[in-house]
Amino acid sequence: MANTAVTHASDVDTLQELNKNYIRSVRDSDVRWFDENLSEDFVNSNPDCSLVDRAGFLAQIAKPSVAKNIQCEDVQIRMLGEVAIIHARTTYTKADGQPGAGRYTDVWAKRKGRWLCVAANITRG
Repeated sequence: MANTAVTHASDVDTLQELNKNYIRSVRDSDVRWFDENLSEDFVNSNPDCSLVDRAGFLAQIAKPSVAKNIQCEDVQIRMLGEVAIIHARTTYTKADGQPGAGRYTDVWAKRKGRWLCVAANITRG
């Protein structure tokens, strides 16, 4: 049982770091990071209700974000065996300088011993 708890804690630490890098990579348009950490079957649900596959998401990330100073808070990681769900709130500055906020849910799966993001959903207020 102790080994399972250690593995769980290690997975949570890994997922916290992946989440931080996910947000940083959105801010920095870091396509390379996403290319390394998204599953081949990744899908993303955008705030405009469009659904994009991995290639579409990477193309979106390559363009500088109109939202500036993106930060995340209220991060909750739910472990479900070899799957993890990350819920969090974002704050950012809109293109017009006004404050913005939203939420996201990312689904991660452990595949061949590595955590990969398999799905994401973004909402904005």
